Amino acid sequence: MFACEKDVVVSPGRVVNMSSSDARMGDVMRSPDCVSKYGVEAFSDCLRHEMKPWGVKVSLVEPGNFTAATGLLTRHAAPDKLWAEAPAGVREDYGRVHFQRRAAPVRSFRGGGRTDVGPVVQDVVDAIRSKRPYTRYNPMEPRCWLRMQLMTHLPAALSDLLYF
Repeated sequence: MFACEKDVVVSPGRVVNMSSSDARMGDVMRSPDCVSKYGVEAFSDCLRHEMKPWGVKVSLVEPGNFTAATGLLTRHAAPDKLWAEAPAGVREDYGRVHFQRRAAPVRSFRGGGRTDVGPVVQDVVDAIRSKRPYTRYNPMEPRCWLRMQLMTHLPAALSDLLYF
């Protein structure tokens, strides 16, 4: 059983999974992250349905851009190094101009986003402590939340025109 000090919640269990806004909106140069987050989303949705008969709540936290706070892309995204280490055939097939055009958004994205992870932590705590936790928590900037909603709910042809 699970108990909290305030508004005591007794529950047979809780599952809180961490995903990303990338799970609901694929983007250029982010396919490895997007595919792994899509998997977390599908697993969480299935588990939520499977655990309902036992009263186990399953929540998903989908943070927006916290790259500046985590330093994830600054440590791992080195486009110039990727280009230099790519096989000659790959460099020839894609060309430097195409590569630079695709790498530019990664360079701008990697230093951006929120620097305070407090909203993510607050949502995880709420998912654990709440009597009725949300299915999905979206700690993100309003523009990121709006983009995620548009890309999730508009026909793909229209959202592609808006964002790509």
